[in-house]
Amino acid sequence: MKKNLLAIGGIAIAIALTLVAAPLLSQRLAAGSETQGSEQVIKITAKMFEFTPSKIKLKKGVAVILDFVSLDRHHGFDCSGIGIRTDIWPGQVNKQRVVPQKAGTHEFHCDRFCGDGHEGMSGEIIVEE
Repeated sequence: MKKNLLAIGGIAIAIALTLVAAPLLSQRLAAGSETQGSEQVIKITAKMFEFTPSKIKLKKGVAVILDFVSLDRHHGFDCSGIGIRTDIWPGQVNKQRVVPQKAGTHEFHCDRFCGDGHEGMSGEIIVEE
């Protein structure tokens, strides 16, 4: 009886922690960026058929780290305008350091076919002076 009560209490604590931590985690993911050392880190999530965020603003000449992760399957990321090309695998974080040198709007897209709707999996990186 005591073991059952302890197990139920443990489950209740786990649920309570999840309810408290989930909103905090989702706020961090929604913000999409943090700092690592002195460089900004931008988290980019890929899933059928979208990137989040789909619009990214960077400063010309300022280094950033892009953290790519897939939530469902193998995707690709291609932004030839600023020289980024990488594969994104589920369960793996792929870090790419970039220092944009060319101001303007640079389109990116998934270059690994991921099903019907793949052609709309795109976004843009806006590099400001």
